[in-house]
Amino acid sequence: MRAAGGGVRYDASMASRRNFLGTVASGLATSLAAPASVLGSNDRIRVGIIGPGSRGQELMRQALACENVEIVAAADVYSRRLEEARAIAPQAKTFTDYRSVLEDGSVDAVLIATPQHLHCEHFVAALEAGKHVYLEKTMAFTVAHAKKMREAHARARSRVVQIGHQSCASGMMADARLFLAEEPMGRITAIHMTMYRNTPHGRPQWARPVYPDMTEENIRWKAFLGEAPERPFDANRYINWRFFWDYSGGNVYENMCHQIAFWYKALGLQIPKRATMTGGIYLWKDGREVPDTMCVTLEQPEEMLISWNSGFGNDRLGSGEDVLGTDGTIQKASQIRWLPQRVNVKDREERLGTARAPQHALMEDFFRCIRQGGEPACPFELGFRVSIACRMAVESYRLGRSVAWDAGREEIV
Repeated sequence: MRAAGGGVRYDASMASRRNFLGTVASGLATSLAAPASVLGSNDRIRVGIIGPGSRGQELMRQALACENVEIVAAADVYSRRLEEARAIAPQAKTFTDYRSVLEDGSVDAVLIATPQHLHCEHFVAALEAGKHVYLEKTMAFTVAHAKKMREAHARARSRVVQIGHQSCASGMMADARLFLAEEPMGRITAIHMTMYRNTPHGRPQWARPVYPDMTEENIRWKAFLGEAPERPFDANRYINWRFFWDYSGGNVYENMCHQIAFWYKALGLQIPKRATMTGGIYLWKDGREVPDTMCVTLEQPEEMLISWNSGFGNDRLGSGEDVLGTDGTIQKASQIRWLPQRVNVKDREERLGTARAPQHALMEDFFRCIRQGGEPACPFELGFRVSIACRMAVESYRLGRSVAWDAGREEIV
């Protein structure tokens, strides 16, 4: 509810009513727009994976931890990754071309865990092939990609799409929504976020070794490049793709996306009006292009300022968020809690979150939606908003100025 004078006001009774109405609306939407080919609760879901690298292999294990799920196919441009995928799912067929997975009529759903610049290509192709899709974050690499993906999603409404912001299905999300419904927050005008890490001297953050088998014979280089600029084969660019703007949005796309996705969902926030990002490569002079120290501010249309500070040279401040309201604070780190602002709230005590969810809760939710219908915990539309916010931050840094979102034209200006 908007308060006079700006900001976002959370009143417990209003929030409870809103949550109730949201539940009713969600149930109605489920009855009207459930997938056309909903599987039975006991049906086995056959899964393919595109990009079984380190993160992709984690997703494979999460999928196999879910009931009645089988991984039957895997595709990657690097032969070593296919060997590693077979170690997890020995029965899976393996391919160097992802299209072979999509052409397999027995595959019900695909997990996509490729570098960010390839998300659009693989996502659109998977939906056009009639597959349900679990797509790793950040959903879209550019605004143009986000729009193209939205068109594909609109054409494939019978397919379930889950975007890989895991915290959206976590116990902390349940607690955050409960706090917002039952505890006073007043006008929320700011969210302060941090994401700091450190590594031993000589071990740069994200750096991966170049192995002898990373050769043109074992890596389909042109398939890795996709729409990115043409370049001669470079094993370092392949394995350390997170370092380079052609393929990566840096730590904004790796970690800021998760933190803003959580609160964009919990608070129902929209695409920022304006974004500013500053920082630089202050620590790791190893050829990377993306910054290792940075500050992002997002000016929200809800009259709220989100600030995100991140660096790779000291982990004292860790990773967490503080949602700041005139009547209360929600503090999220390894735990989540609500704390009163004593200047305005005298009769309430601090409240600690208690909800729990398994690590693979988002994956379980994906398969539940395939079988039963309903909106995924991290739906496409949320992934779209987060993608635009992240791209705005990156564009600001690269242009050296603040950028704005032209909502009418859907462009960064």
